[in-house]
Amino acid sequence: MMGLDGGRRLFEQESSRARNIGGTLARFAGYFRRTWVGVVVALVLIVIQVWTQVVSPDYIGQAVDCYLFPQPASVCWFDSSVSAAMQNGTMDAITTEMKVGGLGRIAVLLLGLYLFGSVLAGLAFYSMSSSGQRVLRQMRNELFTQLQRLSLSFYSENEVGNLMSRITSDTETIAQTFGFALLQVISGLLLMIWLMVKMFTANVPYSLISLAVVPVMFIATVWISGQARRAFRRSRRQMGSVNAELQESIAGAREVQAFNREEETIEEFRRVNQANRAANVQAAAFTAALNPVLEALGYVALGVVVIVGGLSILGDQPVLGITGITLGTVFTFVQYVQRFNQPITQIAVLWTNIQSAIAGGERIFGLLDEAIEIQDKPNARTMPQIVGRVEFANVEAGYKADEPVLRGVGFVAEPGQTVAIVGPTGAGKTTIINLIPRFYDVSGGAVRIDGQDVRDVTMESLRQQIGIVLQDTFLFSDTVLNNIRYGKMDASDAEVIAAAKLVNADAFIERLPEGYNTVLGERGAGLSQGQRQLISIARVVLKDPRILILDEATSSIDTRTERLIQGAFERILPGRTAFVIAHRLSTIRNADVVMMLKDGQIIERGTHRSLIEQRGAYYDLYMSQYRHEEEPESAPQ
Repeated sequence: MMGLDGGRRLFEQESSRARNIGGTLARFAGYFRRTWVGVVVALVLIVIQVWTQVVSPDYIGQAVDCYLFPQPASVCWFDSSVSAAMQNGTMDAITTEMKVGGLGRIAVLLLGLYLFGSVLAGLAFYSMSSSGQRVLRQMRNELFTQLQRLSLSFYSENEVGNLMSRITSDTETIAQTFGFALLQVISGLLLMIWLMVKMFTANVPYSLISLAVVPVMFIATVWISGQARRAFRRSRRQMGSVNAELQESIAGAREVQAFNREEETIEEFRRVNQANRAANVQAAAFTAALNPVLEALGYVALGVVVIVGGLSILGDQPVLGITGITLGTVFTFVQYVQRFNQPITQIAVLWTNIQSAIAGGERIFGLLDEAIEIQDKPNARTMPQIVGRVEFANVEAGYKADEPVLRGVGFVAEPGQTVAIVGPTGAGKTTIINLIPRFYDVSGGAVRIDGQDVRDVTMESLRQQIGIVLQDTFLFSDTVLNNIRYGKMDASDAEVIAAAKLVNADAFIERLPEGYNTVLGERGAGLSQGQRQLISIARVVLKDPRILILDEATSSIDTRTERLIQGAFERILPGRTAFVIAHRLSTIRNADVVMMLKDGQIIERGTHRSLIEQRGAYYDLYMSQYRHEEEPESAPQ
C-alpha cells in the first residue's frame, strides 16, 4: 500500500489537472510512434504477466479440490489418474503419495508463475522506460531549441522559474508516468477486466455477490480523493501566506525593530502558521484515511465471498441463487477478489499522476507551439560587411499593441559616430537599442543599417556584427578564458588575452587564483561589478563588431573602474558606430551626438556643448543629474 508521503505528493498534483486529454495523448502517441517497438514489447510482456496472475487462483482451486479436500467429479489438470478416480467415484484409490505429489507440482508451478511474472514485469518496465526516455530526450531537445529561438518579448512576459519547471519538473513527471505509473494502470485495468471475465464464466451469481462491494470502494475513493485535493489546495494557499509573511518580516526587519513591532509581527506569524498547520492536518487526515477505508472494504468483500460460499457448501440448498460451489471454488474466488481489489487503490492514486503528466505535456506542447515573434523572412539575405550607417525612419514601436513606446522617431547615425541617448525612465532609450539588433520589430517605419532594412536580412548575419554591453553583465560558470571567448568561439588563447589587455582587464585576471583558467561562479560570483563589466567588454572586443551598443555600462561601478572602462572605450570606439545609454557625464560629453528622449520622441539632439547652450530639456537634465560630476571629471587624473 502507498504511504502517507507518497499519497500526499500525488494528491498535491491536483492543481495540474489536464484540460485536453485526448489531444495531448494524441501528440504523445506521435512521439512514441518513433519508438513503437519498445512500447509493443512492453505491452506484450504486460499481457503475459497479467495472465500469470489470472491463472494462479485456478491452480490454487485445483490444489484444494484435487488434493487437500478431494471433491467427486473434479477435473484435475495435473494428474490424469487422480482425475479418473474422481470421475469414476473411486476416491479411495487416491493415495497420500499422489496428493503430496500433486500439491508439490502445483506449488512449483505457482512459484514459477510468480517468478516468471516478476521477470516479465521488470522487462516491461525497462522496455517502456527506455522508450519513454528516448521520447523525453527528443522533447527536451525540442524545448531547448524552442527556448533559444523565442523572442525576447516572450521572456519579458514569462518567469524563468516557470520555464525551468517545464523542462525539469514537467518532463520528470512525464518520465515517471510513462515508466511506472502508466504500466501499473494498464496492467491493473487489464487484470480487473480479465478477472471479471473469469469470475462470470465460472459462476455468475457468486461473481455478482463477490463484486458487490466494488461500487462502494469506487465511491469512497472518489470522495476521499476529492476531499484530500481540496484540503491540499487550502494547505498550499496557507503555505503561500506563511512564505509571504516570512519574506516580508525578514526583508523589513529594520522597520520592524525601528517601530517596536516585534511582538505584533511574531503574533501575526503564529496566526498564519497555525492556519497552515490546521490545513495540513486536515489534508493528511483524508490522505491517511484512503488506504484503511479501502482495506476495510476489501476485507468486507473477502468476508462476503467466504461466508456466502461457505454457506453454499455446508447447506444442501442454494444460497442467494448460488449452486455448484466447491471449497476450491471458494478459495479461487478469494484469490480473484484479492487480486481484483488490489489495483483499485493504485489506479485511483496513479490516475492523478497520469493527469498531472498529461497537464505537464499540455504545458510543454504549449511552449513548443508558442509563436516565434521575430523570425527571418523566407527570402532573407545575408547581411554584408557592415560599414556602420544606422537610420531610424519614422519608427513606431511598443511592447504592447495599444501602448506605443516610440512615436515617429527618426535619426541617422553616420559610420564611426558615437550617439549618446539620454532621457527619463520610460522615455524609450532601451527600446531604440533593442530595435538595432532586431530583438524586437518596429510596428511602423523602418530601421536600416547601411540602407538594408534589418527585417530583410538574417538575424544571425546581423547580430554577429553587433556588440552589446549591458549594465547587468551575465557571465557563465566557466573559465575566464571561455567567458571572453564566448564572443568568438574559434578565437585562440592569444587573441583572448590580447582582447583582455586592450580593455585593461588583464591586470586583475592575472591576480585570480588560476589566472585566465579560473572558473567563475554563477553569474561571475567572486568578481566585482566592474571586473565583470571589463570581462564583458573584452568579450565584445574579441567579437570585433562594427556597431557597438552600451546600455548603462558604467552606471553601477566606482570611479576608478569607470576610468579603466572609459580608457577601454577610447581604444575600441574609433571606427565603430556606437550607441550609448549613459548615466555618467564623461560618456555623454565625449559623444558625437546626444539625443534627448521624452515620451517616446526625440525632443533635442546635438553635441553636449550645443545642447547646454540651448538651455532646454537637456540643460535641465544636466543641471539636475550631471552637474555634480563636472568638478570630479575636470580634476586632474
